Amino acid sequence: MSTVFIGDLHLSEDRHDISNAFIHFLQSGLDDVDSLYIIGDLFEVWVGDDIAPPFALDIARHIAAAAKKTPVYFIHGNRDFMLGKQYCKLADMQILPEVHKISLYGKPTVVLHGDSLCTLDKAYQRFRKFRSIGLFRWLYACLPKQKRLNIAANIRGKSVKDNQRKSYQIMDVEQSAVDALFANTDSVQMIHGHTHRPNIHTQADGNCRIVVGDWYDQGSVLVVDEAGAKLQNLPLMPA
Repeated sequence: MSTVFIGDLHLSEDRHDISNAFIHFLQSGLDDVDSLYIIGDLFEVWVGDDIAPPFALDIARHIAAAAKKTPVYFIHGNRDFMLGKQYCKLADMQILPEVHKISLYGKPTVVLHGDSLCTLDKAYQRFRKFRSIGLFRWLYACLPKQKRLNIAANIRGKSVKDNQRKSYQIMDVEQSAVDALFANTDSVQMIHGHTHRPNIHTQADGNCRIVVGDWYDQGSVLVVDEAGAKLQNLPLMPA
């Protein structure tokens, strides 16, 4: 048996190759799996459960079908932080806290999306703090559909432009933030995404930080069992 982690799929209506690969994975890649963790940015953008596009509703049905075989857990990312209980109920996913600790085959493991670790990106961290305010989220949810779509498009466009100007170091995790999270959660293993830099990092103190990959050019799956952790790539599937 194994536990599977994926993240940063960035599903969208204009990338059927990613959606097809994800659906195929849900249908055929979860045999003998204890549980599936989707650790953020399942969708490229999310403006509200009440206006989920048809393709996203189809994705929910496929996740729910997979959940009949194995539990599916979800942690919010920076692109889908507004994804709510209504959609997760439809997809039969259990929402987890942004930072979640588990015992993974005997190893105390902390699981998260990973954007909170990029502390050198001061501008993003200010936005992240603002978006977490309950009043802001409530006000945003009350806006008309088109207004929410426009805001999301503007934020997405600004993010793309800003990221083109930011250095590699600023957009990666900051080691002191990693060390602090290990200490605060009393964990020896960390699993996250967000940076799109899949790797298994063994630190000098023996702690292990594992980064799942994105799905832009190929599928990326982390499989963990009693023997250890393996990063696997999956082919995308054009229509």
